Amino acid sequence: MKVTVSPAALGLLRALITRTKVPRDRILLTDWQSTDWQSLTFAGERHELKLRISGMDSMDAANRLVDELEDAELSVPGHIVADIAVTQPPEWANDDSTVISIEALTIVD
Repeated sequence: MKVTVSPAALGLLRALITRTKVPRDRILLTDWQSTDWQSLTFAGERHELKLRISGMDSMDAANRLVDELEDAELSVPGHIVADIAVTQPPEWANDDSTVISIEALTIVD
């Protein structure tokens, strides 16, 4: 099954993965929803996502991702991350993985 994602969503995912500083194969995207968003002067997308990071150091990687995330400068080609927040603190699971929930708003640059 092929899932279509927007360039903004893909860029945001790449920026978040890079921020964890762990290999991509240790990060599983478990949920993603993007919806179009617009105001009188801007157009963009609102994103809701959940990531699962595997490995014994998954909580460390999750903390790197969420630490000061609201103030981070994330590079998303052609878009600006106007707002981003962790909706639930990193949650450790019994399989040594950590789950993170994030919401973001990207606008067209």
